[in-house]
Amino acid sequence: MRSKIIAAALTLSFLPSVAMAQTAASDGQVQKIDEAQGKVTLRHGPIKNLDMDAMTMVFRVQNPEMLKGLKSGDRVKFAADRVNGQITIIQMEKAK
Repeated sequence: MRSKIIAAALTLSFLPSVAMAQTAASDGQVQKIDEAQGKVTLRHGPIKNLDMDAMTMVFRVQNPEMLKGLKSGDRVKFAADRVNGQITIIQMEKAK
């Protein structure tokens, strides 16, 4: 039983990396952050998996922790997908 719990924990720790790998990463630049609402406004390039052209729009974030340490002007790499019918950022990190 203990080994199953450890295996599940290890699997969950790799999910963000897997999500980014399965969903093509897009480039973006932070325009505005609303931590209270768990949203970020990004000017972004095309999002291929959503068949979306480059534009500026507000996204919900799947995990509000993704917003910690970000500020307007930061460049990011992110993956977005439809979650419960809403376009949501499922992975995001500052671009290097």
